[in-house]
Parts: sequence; C-alpha cells; structure tokens
Amino acid sequence: MNTPTWILILATTITLFLAACSGKKSTEINLGEALAGDLQLESCTVKIGKEKHAADCGLLALPENRADEKSRLITLPITRIKATGDNPAEPIFYLEGGPGMSNMHAKPPAKLLENHDFIMVGYRGVDGSVKLDCPEVAQAIKGDGVDVLSETSLAGMSTAMRQCASRLQADGVDLNGYTIQEVIGDMEAARSALGYEQINLFSFSYGTRVAQLYANQYPERIHRSAMVGVNPPGRFVWEPDMVDAQFEYYAQLYAQRENPETTDLTQMMFDISHNMPKRWLFFKIDPGKAKSVSFAMLFHRSTAAMVFDAWLAAENGDPSGLALMSFAYDFIMPNMSIYGEFFSKGVSADYDPNRDYYSDMEPQDSIIGAPMSKLIWGSATDAEGVTWPTTLMPEDYRQVQPSDVETLLVSGNIDFSTPAEFATEELLPALSNGKQVILSEMGHVNDVMTLQPEATERLLSHFFATGEVDDSLYTYEPMNFEAKMGFPFLAKILFGFTFLGVPLIIFGIWRFINKIKSKGKK
Repeated sequence: MNTPTWILILATTITLFLAACSGKKSTEINLGEALAGDLQLESCTVKIGKEKHAADCGLLALPENRADEKSRLITLPITRIKATGDNPAEPIFYLEGGPGMSNMHAKPPAKLLENHDFIMVGYRGVDGSVKLDCPEVAQAIKGDGVDVLSETSLAGMSTAMRQCASRLQADGVDLNGYTIQEVIGDMEAARSALGYEQINLFSFSYGTRVAQLYANQYPERIHRSAMVGVNPPGRFVWEPDMVDAQFEYYAQLYAQRENPETTDLTQMMFDISHNMPKRWLFFKIDPGKAKSVSFAMLFHRSTAAMVFDAWLAAENGDPSGLALMSFAYDFIMPNMSIYGEFFSKGVSADYDPNRDYYSDMEPQDSIIGAPMSKLIWGSATDAEGVTWPTTLMPEDYRQVQPSDVETLLVSGNIDFSTPAEFATEELLPALSNGKQVILSEMGHVNDVMTLQPEATERLLSHFFATGEVDDSLYTYEPMNFEAKMGFPFLAKILFGFTFLGVPLIIFGIWRFINKIKSKGKK
C-alpha cells in the first residue's frame, strides 16, 4: 500500500516484522485427490535482512472443520527456515498476533536460527486457500461521517458483519472451522507431517492465546513456550478501567519531566476527550476516530509520544493533530485486518452474550473509554443477536487452565494492548514452570523486539536452550515524550502542500506552458 510517511508511522502500531520468501514455489495440491495432512514441500530461500537462508516452502492440506466428517479440504502455506547450526534442537513454531494478520512474515533473530528450525504455518482464513475478507466491514468501519462510535455507525458495522458472514456462507465457507481450536489442529498437523516429536512455541499477542491452548491440549508435544505481549483468556476485550490505569502511570512519568506542559496529563486527556474540538480550520474531527487512532498508537512508546503531543496541542488551542488522526483513520482501519478471520477467532473465544459492550466500553467517568473495544465488540450484537455466527468455544478453552510446560512471559509495563498485570495476576499463577519478565517503559510487541534487540535475542535464545531467564543485557530507558515529527507538525505540512504547494505547482506549469507558447510565436 502506497502511503505517506505519517500514515506509515501509524501503521507501525499494528505491523510487525517483514521477510521475503523467494525461490521455487511449491506446486498446488489437488484437493480432489488429497487427504487431510498431505504436505508438499520444495526447497526455497528466505531472505531476512541481507541474509539468505535455506528453507522449505509448501502447502498443507487440512479439513476446514474437523468436527464435520464431510468437511471439505483447504490448504495452508508452510515455510521451514532451516537452522544454521549442525545439531539443531527442537524446532520453533511461530504464532503471530492479530487475529486477522498473516502468520507467514516472521523475521526470526539470528540467534534462534543457530540452533532451531523455524516454522511458519499460515493462519486459516488469512493465508490459505480460503480468505475471510470482508469489504462490507472495511467500508462500514469508516462510520457515519459524524462519530464512528455512535449508535448509527455501530449499527452499520453490525449490518456489514451479517452481510459478510452470509456471503461467505453462501460461498460454501464453514465459519465454525475458523477458530483457535482449528489453528491448533493445523499446527499439530504440520508438526506431525514434518516429523517433529516435540516443538517450541514462539508467540506474539493473539498468538500467545493459541500457544496457551496448544500447551493445554498437547502438553507432551510442547518443549518450551515463549510468549511476548501475553493475552490471557477473556482479554481480547480492552477494558476502560485498565486504560485509565495506564494513563495514570503515563501521567506519573510525565510529571517527572522538566517543565511539563500540563500539571495533570490524565485530566487534560479527560477534558479533551469529553469536549472534543469539532474541527480544525474546515477539516471535521470525528471524535471516535481520533480516540481510536490514539488508542492504537498508545500500544508503543514512540507513537504514544505523538498521541500526547497532539492532545497537548489541542489543549493549547491547536487541534490539527486530532484532525490528522481522524483523517488517517480511514486509511488505516479498513486495511488493518482480515475482518472475517478477526471476528471468527475473537467472537468464538471471548464474546460474552450477556454483556452490554456499547455502554460498558465508554463509561462517563472514563478518560477515553476503550474505543477499539466499543468499535468491534459494540457492533458484535444487534436486535437479532450475535452478528457473526461462529459457535463459542467450549468453556474450558475460554478460561485459564493449569500447565506444566516451561513458559516464559515477556511483557512491557506500558503495553495498552496486552497489559502485563493480566499476565501476572491471571496466567502466571497457573503455570507451575512459568517465569515472567516485565520490561519497564516498554509497550507492546514491537517495543520488546526492537528497542533493545540484543537483550531480547539473549533472553529468548537462552530460554529456548536452557529454560532459564537471562535478562542481564536490558538497561533502563526512561520514557521520552518528545515527538520530533508530531501530528500537529505533519498536519500543517500536509495542509501547506495541499492548499499552497499544489496551486503553486499548477501556476508554475501554467507559466511554463505560456513561455513555450510565447517562444513559438516569435
């Protein structure tokens, strides 16, 4: 997607690592003749940074719904990056975040590849022969043009969810085949087809939920499991009280600055949120869009600084940053996820039919509420009931279960997406061989993996090799609230180019043409 720089900055909140797989592609599996579990692999190369790695690339045939004996087969891509060392230990299976994101673009640290094959199995509904794309939702998620979190906007989302589900079912898709249980079945089928007795799991965000259930269902198959940005059962829903608590912590950090621009960061956010400016110049500000983009950018510390910069500017009478975030929403949100897969996995795992998400996600005394929860979960029910017809997973799978698997939990203490407190209080007590590392002033997955990469590489490689924690390379980095290119600045640059630069270019072209004409007449 070709986007301006400022949109790419936003996209970093939801984008992880990219790698390119090149070389000889595997042939297609003939689903009319294939059996479940059939695997076709061919040699290929995978480029990570400047290095090329030997790999196997192929396709795996699997049932769409394992609970249905007559279920059709689907295919998923699979890539095995081969270990660079001579005596590799247990392989590492990768589980990306999401839901709604590909599982085929990991960039494993070099230290992990020294001793382990690295396996990527595509996520069903995103990477394989069936893609649960929802253009209806991508359009509806832009809202009613006034407030994307209004009842009218969410009603449009509900309608779009129903329309997409009906269309997919009419095309022969069994939506009950796109749950976390089925993803675990895919990983098991890949493990078996590749001939591994035991495997390690390396998971991010949503992928940590898959890892937890995988370890519960197949403990004998899991050697060790490392989770980054841990998401316990029930936590696909962001809660307003936790969002408020995280703002309070940021306020404490902000108050430690020299010459802070406001004496109470949380009160400033509350005041702006509940009295959102309606426009900047002649650009309308959609309050729900400004809040939703702000929330997504709070996942990581670098983009969080941009959020506070924009809101502080609004307090001082300059809402240009909020206007730009409101505008950017329409470029980011429609393409953020494969929404059918997102709903199938999210609703089947964490939906509570007895909850009023519309009211719960934006209480009057909350700072900004939980805007992304209101957007997604507030539209999951309408007058007819649940708008996405996927059966809930069994209750046991929707609750924390005890596990003896050696498990490492890695969390940032300012992670708005997967707060460390939930992992500490809800999951860790159930892990008899669990360990947690909480990294100060770090946010979600991208912070953990990129801010101090050598320390994270040491932590992960040492854990997979020994089961022990070595976080000795981490050093404390205070939160930096400086936004070198904040949204107010970017908004004025964009405005200047659009309304001054373009006319000047047109004028210049006009002058140039006239000069040519004048010369032609002489």
